[in-house]
Amino acid sequence: MKNIHRSLVIGCSLLALSACGPDDLGSPGVNGDINTGPINVGGSPTPTPTGATGVTPAADCPTLAGGDNLLNNGTITGPTGTYRVCTLPSLFTADATLPAVSGVVYEINGRVDVGRDDGPTADNSDSVTGTKVNLTIQKGAILYGAAGVSGGSYMIVNRGSKLTAVGERASPIIFTAEADVKGEAQDDTSALWGGIVLLGRAPVADCFAGGINQADQTKCEMRVEGIANNIPFFGGNTPADSSGNLQYIQIRYSGFTLELGSELQSLTLGGVGSGTTLDYIQSYNSSDDGVEFFGGHPNVKHFVAVGAEDDSFDVDSGAQLDLQFALAVQRDNVGDKALENDSPPDDKGPGTTIPDAMPRTMTRISNFTFWATSTGKAIEARGAGDFTLANGVIYKPAASTQSCTNDNGNTGGGRGALVKFYSVELDCAANSATNTAVANGSGNSFAVNTLTGKYLNGDKEMTFTPIYDATAGFSSFFTAAAYVGAVARPAGADLAWTKGWTCDSTTVSFGSGVSCKSLPVY
Repeated sequence: MKNIHRSLVIGCSLLALSACGPDDLGSPGVNGDINTGPINVGGSPTPTPTGATGVTPAADCPTLAGGDNLLNNGTITGPTGTYRVCTLPSLFTADATLPAVSGVVYEINGRVDVGRDDGPTADNSDSVTGTKVNLTIQKGAILYGAAGVSGGSYMIVNRGSKLTAVGERASPIIFTAEADVKGEAQDDTSALWGGIVLLGRAPVADCFAGGINQADQTKCEMRVEGIANNIPFFGGNTPADSSGNLQYIQIRYSGFTLELGSELQSLTLGGVGSGTTLDYIQSYNSSDDGVEFFGGHPNVKHFVAVGAEDDSFDVDSGAQLDLQFALAVQRDNVGDKALENDSPPDDKGPGTTIPDAMPRTMTRISNFTFWATSTGKAIEARGAGDFTLANGVIYKPAASTQSCTNDNGNTGGGRGALVKFYSVELDCAANSATNTAVANGSGNSFAVNTLTGKYLNGDKEMTFTPIYDATAGFSSFFTAAAYVGAVARPAGADLAWTKGWTCDSTTVSFGSGVSCKSLPVY
């Protein structure tokens, strides 16, 4: 997401703006501001069959322990039935659990904060005293962002607090938009609410006060721009920080512009540490990125980004990202890159000499499939970040005018070969940047893919050799997998890991049986 400055940008004084605006990044999402008016339905959505009456509303909202209250805000009706609307408080001040109750949907109305910022250190040596909260969301719960709210609707989990949202394959947790509950969402709908912002204390490379992180990590913080009051900060000195546990969740129809150049996407991760569990997450039709990593040490597995209108995966500000089983499926001629990797000094403007930013972005991805049919490049690497892709499949149509890979001057400053491919199947046209990445690594092959349905491995992917050992070459976080690509062809009664907890669309169907234009009924 690049144009003027990052979607979550460094806060700078007006005098320093041109010098310390993070980069020529932060392009607004394709759809711009959040849609707050009626949705142009353009035909009848396909409801999920639920029987004669469908869901009936619960009599009242659950009671939360800890003193925070849910507001009974009446009912909402859509193709799957009628639900009791339980509006979340604007601030969670104590631990709370949102149970999955038949006939209840939870409304995110405006900005909802989980806890108050507890500062960049965990031991209170920063003299910042916040409120630490653990918000638990039970499997099968449904939450939606309210429409028509000035500034948009979104959830922020502040430093020191946690979001524990653990669904299951048969009962994922759904974060979606009001229009989706009403049955008004369509295949190209996006930008209906702000998504989830998860903030932590892991190091970042850019500092809101100006400059880059070169020494004291506790004094280098970033902030969420575009928010005038109680500005959320992130970053610190705890690489293994935990911001919670997210598993088996969907985030639908999100992304909007807070202010020019400051956008939220489905999942915005700022300074999130390796102690955070991020596994089995689907982003669907974000008007900006599918997910963006601002610094931190995130460890992520099983991430599905479908229909993102900017980058499917965006990594910057010194993120130390380990990612395995990553799937990006773009809508035809919609969106930008499947993956973008940035690091200082690229975000300081053209011609800036390479400083020793701490940390420099390091991205390591194994077992990925990028179905890159947008108008942008498949992959772009900028700013001298370390960037290694292994055991993957890249598809970029031969008729595309955009390249498979663009290093955009990523090498430089005597840092050597920074973009490397190991055991990657490239179904795209060769260019100099791609050839360099191939030469920097080993085991790569230009070949026509045998994927089924844009994502499921075929014979070629299942028998590809050699396979790069990410458990040895990257870290113990990675799992040994004897194939390239994100999704192995299942054997026997096994299910592909994408099936059952995701939603299906005309862009890609995983055989889960629930449309992205409808709600599951348990």
